[in-house]
This record gives sequence, C-alpha cells and structure tokens, in this order.
Amino acid sequence: MNRLSKASSPYLLQHRDNPVDWWEWEDEAFAEAARRDVPVLLSVGYAACHWCHVMAHESFEDESVAAYLNEHFVPVKVDREERPDVDAVYMEAVQALTGQGGWPMTVFLTPDGKPFYAGTYYPREPRHGMPSFPQVLAAVMEAWRERRDAVEDASRQIAERLDGPRTSANLSSPTAERLDVAVQRLASTFDPEHGGFGSAPKFPPSMVLEFLLRHHARTGDEQALSMVEATCERMARGGIYDQLGGGFARYSVDQSWVVPHFEKMLYDNALLLRAYAHLWRATGSELAERVVRETAEFLLRDLRTSEGGFASAIDADAPEQETGKPAEGASYVWTPAQMYEVLDSEDAAWAVRLLGVTESGTFEHGMSTLQLPSDPFDWSRWARVRETLRVARDKRPQPLCDDKVVSAWNGLAIAALAEAGALFDEPSWIDAAADCADLLVRLHLDDHGRLRRVSRGGEAGTPSGVLEDYGDVAEGFLALLAVTGEPAWLSFSEQLLEVVLARFSSDDGGLFDTADDTTDARLAGVRRPQDPTDNAAPSGWSAAAGALLTYAAYTGSTRHRVAAESALGVYDALAAQAPRFGGWGMAVSEALLAGPVEVAIVGGPDDARTGALHRAALRHTSPGAAVVAGDPEDAASAAVPLLRDRPLLDGVPSAYVCRHFVCDRPTSDPDELTTQMSR
Repeated sequence: MNRLSKASSPYLLQHRDNPVDWWEWEDEAFAEAARRDVPVLLSVGYAACHWCHVMAHESFEDESVAAYLNEHFVPVKVDREERPDVDAVYMEAVQALTGQGGWPMTVFLTPDGKPFYAGTYYPREPRHGMPSFPQVLAAVMEAWRERRDAVEDASRQIAERLDGPRTSANLSSPTAERLDVAVQRLASTFDPEHGGFGSAPKFPPSMVLEFLLRHHARTGDEQALSMVEATCERMARGGIYDQLGGGFARYSVDQSWVVPHFEKMLYDNALLLRAYAHLWRATGSELAERVVRETAEFLLRDLRTSEGGFASAIDADAPEQETGKPAEGASYVWTPAQMYEVLDSEDAAWAVRLLGVTESGTFEHGMSTLQLPSDPFDWSRWARVRETLRVARDKRPQPLCDDKVVSAWNGLAIAALAEAGALFDEPSWIDAAADCADLLVRLHLDDHGRLRRVSRGGEAGTPSGVLEDYGDVAEGFLALLAVTGEPAWLSFSEQLLEVVLARFSSDDGGLFDTADDTTDARLAGVRRPQDPTDNAAPSGWSAAAGALLTYAAYTGSTRHRVAAESALGVYDALAAQAPRFGGWGMAVSEALLAGPVEVAIVGGPDDARTGALHRAALRHTSPGAAVVAGDPEDAASAAVPLLRDRPLLDGVPSAYVCRHFVCDRPTSDPDELTTQMSR
C-alpha cells in the first residue's frame, strides 16, 4: 500500500501512484522493518530534481522492481526540502562511503536507522560501470540474509566515521589578514575568461560574490570587485540566465554558463537578486539593474503563491510538445525554425543572431539555449521581441512548480526584495516582502517563537524549523526593519534568535542544525546534524551568525554579539583552506570588521529630508550596515534601541552614525552621512 497520497509535499505526491509501498519518515515504518526483520530503503530527493525523476520512471514505476522492493524492504520516501535534518545525516553517510553525494540519495538502513550501504542514482540496467538498481537490491538482500555480521560491521564502521571530531568553533573570528588570504585563494581558482570559480559544473557563487563585494567596500580591493563584475556579467549573458523570463537556473553543466540544469530554485534567485542589487549599489551597472528587475519580476510572477509566500522551485523537466514525454529543459530551448514560426522574418533573423540559436544547437537534438552575449543595439526592439518569444514559450507545456513554502528560503526572498525595492524605489517589491513576512508570522511562527519548516496551501506542515530557518527568517525580518522602520520586525527577530541561543547552541560556541528538543531521536542515534559550510545557500550556522550580529547592532546586546563572534570562529579556517564554502560566513565577518556601522535616522516619515537621509544610508556599501529610520514623535520608535534618545538636529531630520553605540556628530546632510559611513 502506497501511503503518500495524503502527503503535503509535492515531491512525495509525485510518487503516490508508484507500485512501491512507500512510507513517509515515521516510527511506524521502522517498526514494520523490525517486525519483518528487513532493511529500510531510504530514498531522498526533491520535486525539481531531474535525476530523481529519471530513477522514478526507470525503477519506482516498474512493476517488477517494485514487487521485489516491497517484498524485501520497507521503502521510505523523504523530501529533502521538508526534512533537511534527515537529508544531512544520511548524506554524510553517502559521502563517507562514496566520496561524493547528490540526489536522488539511496541509503539502506537497519530497522533502528543505522546506515550500512549507500549511493545516489542507480539505473534500471547496468551502464557506465554502474550496477543496476535491481542488482544493488539483490546484493543488499543477500548480505542481509547470509552475511548479517558483515552488515552490522559496515554499519558500525560508518557510525565510527560519522562519530569523528565535531567542527570546533572555539576560535577567533577571521582577521582582516585572513580575509585577504581568502580573496587570494579565490583568485587562484577564478576563471578569467568565463567568470566563476573552478571548472564545470559551475554553480552560481552567490555568497562568495557577497563576500567579495563587502571586502571591496571595506578595503577598496579592485581585484575582489573585478571578480564579481566578470562573474555576474558572464552568468547574466549565458544560458543559465533565463533571457526571456528572468531568473537563474540551478547550475551550468559547462564551464561557460551555456547549458544549465534547468530547475529554478527560490534560494538561488533570492541570493542572486540580492547580490546583483548590491553590485548595482557599488558600481551603478546597467546590466546588474536589468537582472535585478527581471529576476524580481520572475519571483513575483512565477513563484509567488496565492497566500503571499514564495514557492520552492520550478522543475527542470517539462513534457515535449511532440511526444508528451518529460524532457529536461523542453520549455526553454529553441531551434531557428521555431523562432521563425513566432516572429516575422526580419525579427527572427535578428533574434537568432542575437541569442546564439544555431542549426546544430548548443543543447541536445539541435536545440539551443538562449544567450545574450552582447547588448542589443535597439533595446525597444529587444523588449518587443523578448515579450513575443516569452508569450509563445508560455503556450508550451510548462514544468511543474513545487509550491510548498520553505521558511528559510522565504527569509532569503524577504531580504532580497526588501533591499532591492528600497534601492530601486519599487514599493511593490517591499510590499511583497512584507506580505511574505506576514505569512511566516501568521502560519509558520508560534507564540513561543518556534518555526515550522514548511507550509502549503495555507496549512503549516509538521516538520520543525531547523537552524537555517531561524537564521534566514531573522535576517529577512531585520532587512524589513531597515527598509520600513517597523519595530515589530525587530521583535519577531528577537523571538527567533532567543530560540537559536537556547536550543541550537553547542558548548564550544558553535551551532547545531537541529534544536535540542526537536532533534529526531533516530537521527540523534546516528549523528546530530552540524555543518557550518555554505553550499547552495547559507548554512544555518552562518545565517544565524549574521542575524545575531545585525540584531546586536540594532539593540546593543553584548550577548548576541558575543554569540555571533563565537560562531564566526570556524570561518577563520574556512577562509584560509576552502573559501568557496564559507562565503556567507566570510561576508558576516566583513560586517564584523566594519563595525557593523549603525545608522539611526530621525525625522517625520513624510519629510523629504528624512527620505533623503534614509536613501543615502541604504545605498551605502558599508558591509552589513544596520540602518533604521523612525519618527521621534512616535512612541513606537523607542522599541528600537538604536533610535532611542535621538533628537532632531536644530529641529530638522537628522542621522546618527555609530559603531558599538559610539556616535559621530549628528548630521542633516546626506553627503556628510555618506562620508561618516565611509570612515
């Protein structure tokens, strides 16, 4: 009996009609495995995962494979986006056994949850040196029946490898010299021709870009800025960027950003929206502004849910028009003939040249991804052609959208839209950020400051929030405070950070990924998750450190600042050894070295001089600056400690620039405010 029909996860619902007798991650599944004395087959993936779909079509929809699986195993299906704790623990096991990881993740467990064999994608038939999935199932079952001692020994060895030393946080936060070293290490792997770091496949290095922008702002290092500019331009002109609809795909399979893996993730686009907005703030780049506007439009048009949150992802696959079979990128790629079908001959010939669409194709089967290697000479013509192509593309079969709302990734979207809306004077973006934050407060946050990980269709899911949820949502709320001045966002962030300090902290100043009172007991028997490295998105560790530091700047809380400094200690080693995996932690460290600067602006909300000071502060590049504007006549402003006891200067709106609550002389001049923030 397949038990997924009542699941809330779109990924689990994709498997509800499989002939496999799937269970969700629940005690009853492991009890059933113990009763039958069979292993658990744990399969972990997510809705937009192309190779998850492939394995599902090849094996989980196959009656004979399903029959063998049902007879000899208890199959458990997990959405890694709903249960990052389950994913994290068993991904460590996969990496320990194979040296690499990925999704779909396939792990074989004892009935008490201990892993003894693991891998990722297995094909239906053996190929490329890989055993088939049926072969793997038969070998595991043979070992389980005939060589149980070997299974238990393998489980014990994996447990010993996972029980190695924890990440030590009992270090000093990175020094200026250490961050200089990180920039040089990044420069040594920088691709000067195509931008980005390393070789294929290439992932958008969002958090590293943010670190480099902050490093340039603090030090004036032109090398750091040039790496950001080159990477952002190459990505924006490549096939990884949706030239018609805006937004970025997950990664590029090649070194030059031409062919993407077509899934579009909320976290990538939120992080890149913020990075391009900050690049524009630093340089005034017209390309960065275009990408910001198009990506914000994509978020609001394609990922916003009816409840006001943002959906997790858009699938990589869509049905082909000719066959109806799912194919990666089917809705995005073009042939010259398709261009001529949609556009008149002159516009089609122009668009084919402009977008790099060739007869041989840049993708598969003569299809081409769309690139924009140079700016069009005629922007009005491009706007017209782009819209015509986009409308035509929208008539094709479209990829599915995973419409669950994940707390952490919505926190990233709140911060990005709020800041971009303020920088580009787009109040509708700020309103969308506030609406999303309202949804999280109303649906995901309880009266004790505890977060739920996900919701869907206006109903909160059961998984508890993990550290990245608390850190990223607190960061989003504090960004809204900076832009709107609404004190409630400071209060909500305080609730979240109190939970971080009380429930996620370790004795050495580090942070666990799960709370001490919500860690799954079965996972705790393997390893309580704890990972400070930044990968696709900021780790919970670095996200929490950033929010703790910003909160301390607004409130003067020594307790929160000390916690942030302690958590940042781990990034001293990452900055020197693996800076590509510590981008957000190093970006927060730049804010710590810069102060961060605290800017309190007092004045009537309708006074143009207040707005001018507020804009000047928000447009300054000082790393992680804590900015807030409030009306001294409004008692609510006193709820933000940074605004307390700040009188007007000679009766006119004024700005106070402080570091650690030691302030310069107040000013009413935006230029002087900029000068003070630059000191």
